[in-house]
Amino acid sequence: MTPHQGASAPNEGSDPAESGRSTTVRSRRTGWQRLLPGITPERRGLVLAWWGFTVTFGGMRLLTWLIHIDMAGVGDVQAGGVHLHHYVWGILLLALVGAVGLVHRSARTRAWTGLAYGVGLALVVDEAALLISLEDVYWDTRGGISIALALALIAVAGSVLAFTRGRRDPQGHARRGTGTRTP
Repeated sequence: MTPHQGASAPNEGSDPAESGRSTTVRSRRTGWQRLLPGITPERRGLVLAWWGFTVTFGGMRLLTWLIHIDMAGVGDVQAGGVHLHHYVWGILLLALVGAVGLVHRSARTRAWTGLAYGVGLALVVDEAALLISLEDVYWDTRGGISIALALALIAVAGSVLAFTRGRRDPQGHARRGTGTRTP
C-alpha cells in the first residue's frame, strides 16, 4: 500500500495533482477551512473573532460618521423616538453567543460564534466611552477612549494570534507545543 492509499483523511490544503492522487479525489473542506486553510478548528473561532471585531469597529465608525455628517439615506436606529445605540445590539449578540456556546461546541459552531462574538464585542467597545461616562460623548474628545480601547484590543489580540502557533503541518496534523491537541 502506498502512502497515498488507505483510510487516512485527505490533507487539508493539499493539491491532489502534487500528491500523486487522481484529480477527481478532493478533500471535503468547509467554507471556513477554505477561507482559513491550515488554521486549527480550535483556533479558527479566535481568528474570526479578531477579524469580526476589526471589520465591525471600522464599519461602525464609518457608519456613525456618515450619520454625523447627515449623509442622505443614513440615520439613527430609533424605537418610539428613542435612539438605540449600537452597544444594545452588541450586548444582545454577546448574550446569544454565550447561550449558543453553552449548548453547541462543534468546530463549525465555534467558527460562527467566534465571528459573532467579535462583531458583538466591537459594537459594545465602540461605545465604551458612552457606557463609562453615561453621557453621549461619541464625538466628544472623551469619546476617544472607545477608539483607544478598540485599537489596543485589535493590536494585542492580533499580536497574540500572530506570535502564537496554531497552524497545521503539511500533513494536516496540529503541531506539537501549540496548545492544540494532536490526533
